[in-house]
Amino acid sequence: MKKIIVIGNGMVGYKFCQKITAKANRNDFEILVFGEEPRPAYDRVHLSEYFGEKTANELMMAPAEWYEENNIELHTSSLVSKIDTHHKTITTYKNENFTYDYLVIATGSSPFVPPIQGSDKSGVFVYRTLEDLDAMKSYAAKLKTKGRNKAAVLGGGLLGLEAANAAKELGMETHVVEFAPRLMPRQLDLPASKLLTEKIEDLGIKIHLEKATTEIKGEDGIEKMEFNDDTHLNVDMLIISAGIRPRDELARDAGIKVGERGGIWVDNKMQTSAEDVYAIGEVALYNSMIYGLVAPGYDMADVAVEQITGGDEVMESSIDMSTQLKLIGTEVASFGDPFIEDNDVSVIAFENKHKGIYKRINVTKDGTKLLGGILVGDSSDYNTLFQLYINEMKLPENPEDLILGARGGESDAMGSVLDFPDSAQICSCESVSKGDICGLIENGTCSSMSGVVKNTKATTGCGGCKPMVTDLVNETLKSLGQEVKETICEHFEYNRQELYDLIKINKVETYDEALDTLGKGDGCEVCKPALASLFSSIYMETANKQPVIQDSNDRFLANIQRNGTYSIVPRVAGGEITPEKLMVLGKVAQKYDLYTKITGGQRIDLFGAELHQLPLIWKELIDAGFESGHAYGKSLRTVKSCVGSTWCRYGMHESVSFAIEIENRYRGLRSPHKLKGGVSGCIRECAEARGKDFGIIAVEGGWNLYVCGNGGATPKHAILLAEQLDSETCIKYLDRFLMYYIRTAPPLTRTAPWLEKLDGGIEYLKKVIVEDSLGIAEDLEKEMQGLVNKYECEWKQAIEDPEMMKRFTHFVNSDDTDETLEFVSLRNQKMPRPW
Repeated sequence: MKKIIVIGNGMVGYKFCQKITAKANRNDFEILVFGEEPRPAYDRVHLSEYFGEKTANELMMAPAEWYEENNIELHTSSLVSKIDTHHKTITTYKNENFTYDYLVIATGSSPFVPPIQGSDKSGVFVYRTLEDLDAMKSYAAKLKTKGRNKAAVLGGGLLGLEAANAAKELGMETHVVEFAPRLMPRQLDLPASKLLTEKIEDLGIKIHLEKATTEIKGEDGIEKMEFNDDTHLNVDMLIISAGIRPRDELARDAGIKVGERGGIWVDNKMQTSAEDVYAIGEVALYNSMIYGLVAPGYDMADVAVEQITGGDEVMESSIDMSTQLKLIGTEVASFGDPFIEDNDVSVIAFENKHKGIYKRINVTKDGTKLLGGILVGDSSDYNTLFQLYINEMKLPENPEDLILGARGGESDAMGSVLDFPDSAQICSCESVSKGDICGLIENGTCSSMSGVVKNTKATTGCGGCKPMVTDLVNETLKSLGQEVKETICEHFEYNRQELYDLIKINKVETYDEALDTLGKGDGCEVCKPALASLFSSIYMETANKQPVIQDSNDRFLANIQRNGTYSIVPRVAGGEITPEKLMVLGKVAQKYDLYTKITGGQRIDLFGAELHQLPLIWKELIDAGFESGHAYGKSLRTVKSCVGSTWCRYGMHESVSFAIEIENRYRGLRSPHKLKGGVSGCIRECAEARGKDFGIIAVEGGWNLYVCGNGGATPKHAILLAEQLDSETCIKYLDRFLMYYIRTAPPLTRTAPWLEKLDGGIEYLKKVIVEDSLGIAEDLEKEMQGLVNKYECEWKQAIEDPEMMKRFTHFVNSDDTDETLEFVSLRNQKMPRPW
C-alpha cells in the first residue's frame, strides 16, 4: 500500500482527497492530511457569508467523519515544519516524523501585508481565515462599546471588496482605500469600475482611489491612516487585503525549486523538481503564474490524482481566468481578455446608468468570434457568453444581440444550451462538461436535477453554473420526450402553483369539488392536506371549516403528543407578556395539572391536556385575552424579538413593538409550511432573526429585511432582501414576499428550499418583490390585506359552535374520559409514561 501525505487542508487539498477516494481503490493508498487550522477544510469562496448567512459548520466542505469514512487520517491544528525529499519524510511542529511515497503540497497562500509603518498595531487585521473573521467581530464589538465605529479596507480588488462587505455586515462605517485609479483593476475597465464604484458608494461604503498609505498611527491601536498626498483618514479598524503570497517556505527550505517571486515550480503534471512531490493550488507556480481562483486549483488536484494513479492527464497549456462574482449585492463577471483593443478587434459596449448595468464584449472584426468581455450589474448571460468564448462558437449575425438581446421578433440570440459541444465545460469548479450531464440523462442514470448534482457534484462549488445546469437537464429531458413538471400527486395533474390559480379562478371551495372539477379518483393523504392548505391560503379559512381533510393536529387545534394528550400554545406576540397573563397561564396549568415549558419562540407550552379539556382550557385563556398560537398548523408560529432600544443599551430601534405588529398582522396565515420570524434591535442579533423564514434587523437608517432562513434538520441563514427600510416599506415587502411564497411554493416546502429551487434565486426574488418585475406587487399586497382582514381565532370559533364542540370527546357515545392515560412525576411536574 502506497502512502500519500497531503500538506494543507484547504479547498484544493480537500478536493484532492475527494478525487482520489473516488478514483482509486481504498486498499491501494494510505492517505494522511495535515492542516494548520483547527477544523476540516471549509469554503473560502463564500467566507464573507460567515458574517451574514452561514455558520462555520455550513461553510465546511465535509465533516471530520467524512475523512474517517474514506480511510483518510486527518491531522488538524498540525503544522508541518520540514520536508526531507531524500528520505521522503515530513516533520511536524511536535517533532513527529512521517514517511511518504507521494507528497502533495497544497499549502495555499497567505495575505500580503505591505511594509507600512504601524501595520502591526492593534486593530489591524488580515482577511483570510474564520479565526481572522472571529477576531474582527470581537474587536468591532469592543469598539462599539466605546462609541467608535469606523473601519477601512486596504485594497480594492476582489478580496478587498469582500472584506468591505464583511465590515459593513458588522455595522461599521466602511471605507475602501485603493492604490490604483479604479476598483478591481485586473478584471474591469474604467467605465465598469466607475459604475461599480457608484453602486458600492450608494450602499454607504466610501471609496478612496489613488491613495498610497505611508503610515498607520495610533496610541493603543490604529487611529489614523496617512497617505502620500498629505491627506489622512481617521479609522478605528483596518482590514488589509492587498494580495496574496504563496506559502512556499517548506519547499524552499527543502531545496525544491521555487520561482523568483515565490511559488513552487511545477510542470504540466503538477510535479515539482523533487521526485514524487506535487504542488497544487495557490502555492503552485505554473507557466510562471500563481492562480488565485478555485477552479484552476481543482484542475490541478485532478491532474495530480491522475498522475499518482497512473493516468496521463496533464494541465492545459494556458489557464482561463474568467470569473463570475457577487460583490456586495452587485453582479460582476469578466471572461477571456476583457481589455483587448487593437485594429483586429471590435469593442461593443452597452451602459444603462439608470439600472446600474454595464456590458462589454470584444469580438473579431468580422464578428464571428468572441474574445472576452465584462459584465457589471447583470451577469445572467455570463455562462452562455463564456461557453461561446471558450468553445470558439460562431456568433449570431448581429453580435451586439449577445448583450442587447435579439430584436425584431428574432429568436434568442444566445440559442439553446443543447447547441454547445459535448466538451463544453459547464461547471468549471468540478470540471463537468455538457456531455457528462446530458449523458447521465440519456443513458437513464439520472432523471432529475438532483440526480445530476449527486452524480457529478456540478453546482456545488461557487454555484454560478446552476442556471445552465438546470437548463441542460430540463432541455435534455424534453428532447427525450419527457415532461418536466412536478405535480402534487397522481390525482391532480398540476403543481401547487397551478392549482392555486385554478381554485381561485374557478372559485372552487371544497376538496370534493376540486377533485370533481380539477382532479380524478378518490384522492390521497398527499393531496388532501395540500388542498386544505390552498383553501386556507386563498380564502383564509380556519382549520375548523374543513376538518375532514386536515390532519389530527389541525382537526383538534392542538399538537397530539406521544401518550395521546395534547399541548396548548397560546399566542404571545413578540414574546411580550403582562404579569397578569403570566399568572393566568400559571393558574390554568396548575388547575389542569399541565407540564409547562418555555418554547424557542418565546411562548409558554402547556403539555398533557386531555381531549375533552381542550375547550375548557381555551375558554379560560380566551377570557384572559389569549388566542390560538397556531403551533399545530402550517402557518405563522412566532415572531421572536429582543428587548430593543427600550431597554438595551445597544438597541437601535424598538424591536418589540415592531415584532408584535408583524406577528399580529400575519397570525393565522396559512402557508405551504410553518413560518417563523424574528426582529432584532441591532446587529448583535439576540432574536436570531437570520435563522428564520423572515428576519428583520435594525440598522442605521431603518430595518434590514432578510428572508428564507430556516432552523431544523438543515439550517439555513436568511439572505438580505432589502436594506434600510422604514417600517411601512418593510411590511409592504413582507406582504409581497409571503404572498408570493404562498402562491408558488410546493406543498410542505419551507422558504429556504423553496428559494433554492427558484430559478434565479435571491436576485430573481428581489426583482419580483422589490422591483415589481412581474407587475404583481399590488395584487400581492391586496391579497395579503384581504387575508389579514379575515382573521379569526380558531379556538374561539370552536368553543362558540356546538357542532364543532362535538369533536372534543373521547367517545362518540359517552362523556367518559380516557382512563388509559398514565403519568409519572419528574422535576415536580407531570410527565407521560413511558418517557
